Order: sequence, then C-alpha cells, then structure tokens
Amino acid sequence: MTRFIDPDREQFEAFKDLNRDHPIEMLNLVKFRDTAQYPSDHPLANAGLTGAQAYRNYGAETAPIIARIGATILWRGTFQTTLIGPQDEEWDEVFIARYPTARAFLEMVTDPAYRAAVMHRQAAVETSRLIRCAPTKGGASFG
Repeated sequence: MTRFIDPDREQFEAFKDLNRDHPIEMLNLVKFRDTAQYPSDHPLANAGLTGAQAYRNYGAETAPIIARIGATILWRGTFQTTLIGPQDEEWDEVFIARYPTARAFLEMVTDPAYRAAVMHRQAAVETSRLIRCAPTKGGASFG
C-alpha cells in the first residue's frame, strides 16, 4: 500500500486553485499505524500510543477549531469491505466532513493551533485519502 499522509505541494496548489466560496465535503479514508510514530523529541514519543489513540488526540485538539469555522462531521461509517477497488486497502476511519467554504478549510489548516495538533495525525496515520467534493442534490437513482 502506498502511503499518503499529507498533501504534496502540487495537490495543495490544485486544491487552492478551485473555487473557495462554496461549501465543500471532504471524504476521509484513514488507516492507522499499529503504534503511533511521533518525532523523537515529542513528549509522546515514548508513550506507546496506538495510531488510533494518537488520532483521538488529533480529534480532541482540533474539535474547537472545527466548531469555530463552522465545519461538521456529516457522516461517519465503519469500513467493512471493498467491493470494487484495491483489496489491500482497509480503513480504520471513514467519514465525510462538511466545511462551509473551502476558505474555511484553508483557515483551519493554517491556524497555529491546528498546525500544532496535526502532529498527532501525522504520528497516527499509516496512509489516508482526502477527497474534496462539491455537494450536490441527492436523489433516488444513480447518475
């Protein structure tokens, strides 16, 4: 499994080039490390936390920021199996976060408190997918 934890520069620039003034929904697929991997100088480096525990720290520290910018977790589910797609990808966290605008998302990721908290996410995550979507109307059929 290829590892993806943070966006690369090209991906982040492509994100920023899109319209920033409408709501976005971010599909999050997250696979945890068995043991969190903090930098050696981090206070939790030798705490023996699991990836799931480190991710909970990330969630706790970012919750006030998410609330302040008006974001919410729209949907959360428990991964069961992949019907179509790579069979070697299994996810520990699957959820959709809704942001009032892409600007709000950018505000979050540049907030100093968020930038400090993201260390927990980096320690926790083995690999992930973060997919930006524009919300559209639901319906009773595919397509």
